Amino acid sequence: MKALMTTWLAAALLMFGALAHAQSDLTIEITRGSDQATPIAVVPFATDGEELPEDVAQIISEDLQRSGFFEPLPREAMFDRPSSSDQVRYGQWSALDVRYMVVGQVSRGAEGYRIRYELMDVSGQRRLLGENVTGRANELRAVAHFVSDQIFEAITGIRGAFSTRIAYVTAQGTGDDAQFTLYVADADGHNSQQVLNSREPILSPAWSPDGRRLAYVSFETERPAIYVQDVNTGQRARLTSFEGINGAPAWSPDGRRLAMTLSKDGQPDIYVMDVGSRNLERITNNSSIDTEPDWAPDGRSLLFTSDRSGGPQIYRYSFGSGEAERLTFTGNYNARGRFSPDGKTLFMIHRGNSGFQVARQDLDSGRLVGLTDTRLAESPSVAPNGTMVIFATQQGTSGELGAVSADGRASYRLPSAQGDVREPAWSPFLN
Repeated sequence: MKALMTTWLAAALLMFGALAHAQSDLTIEITRGSDQATPIAVVPFATDGEELPEDVAQIISEDLQRSGFFEPLPREAMFDRPSSSDQVRYGQWSALDVRYMVVGQVSRGAEGYRIRYELMDVSGQRRLLGENVTGRANELRAVAHFVSDQIFEAITGIRGAFSTRIAYVTAQGTGDDAQFTLYVADADGHNSQQVLNSREPILSPAWSPDGRRLAYVSFETERPAIYVQDVNTGQRARLTSFEGINGAPAWSPDGRRLAMTLSKDGQPDIYVMDVGSRNLERITNNSSIDTEPDWAPDGRSLLFTSDRSGGPQIYRYSFGSGEAERLTFTGNYNARGRFSPDGKTLFMIHRGNSGFQVARQDLDSGRLVGLTDTRLAESPSVAPNGTMVIFATQQGTSGELGAVSADGRASYRLPSAQGDVREPAWSPFLN
């Protein structure tokens, strides 16, 4: 299927065919909540009477709701506003079917703010967690995300990913006036920062395992080239600019190598580059189109998409044997495979009855389950704790980002008020 060769290239350019002005920050709109979400009450935090730059409790509530694991109690349903565990009357909250509670206070400190929070098990009538956290005024959102991480892990046993970031590409203008911008932002779409602005397309951002660098494809020299850029300093280097395709960079778990798609020797194949020495190793070599690599968490194998069976399917290459095995057999289109953090699950774009959707496949059983009902989904990226998948989709004539829980029960949108947003990439853990 020759169209596969343009999965990351020409098709990605067509995404921006009808571009409008794009703003940087994204908003969150919950589209589906899980019917198995745990009821929780995040009570507004008490203050010293001053107006705070951020509503810490509201940010925590929104984080927990967005995860799909929790259903926060609306504030208007709260008959009481305790700010410490000794003020909680458990019986009254139990009557509201609340399983857990979060209470706290925010006070002015010597160098910013001091946040005290406590997590209570309502049914067990006991405190599960309590901590003091400090932060400057411009760090209140970051502190709130940190608190969300602690609460999430204390209840679920899964590390929270609210303090992570996402990278994405926006575009404004049309034709010769088009502008493409690579941003990074908090996982909830706030605090966006521009990484690169160009008149030419930017594609396939990929985070390094330490969260300090982004690899991406830029057309600024009028043909695709792979760059690596330090997110904080802006320092960058061009790694490849061969004739033909230079695309789909993917970092190895140790951060020393990049897998990529190159067509410098003929057909698009998978190569691995040592980032330090720039030495290249060709991984696949046949007449098919091989693209979209992704490393296994243990670094011993690679996923890639290939049309060697007549249509796009996902294969795994083993560095030990040097052989590739086909992993997907359901349907005639499965592409852009991404491992779960534990390496047991495969997320991908699967063409089903409703269109192109995000799907999940158990690697042991081979069972494939669709997670979205979108007509067009692409570029899935998995949260570092494996609980959510972010992807690009279409709403009307505009591109936007969506996210779905790994079990498909909960989802949300991250639209931009003006313009197209594409090419999402979820960062690793950053702390």
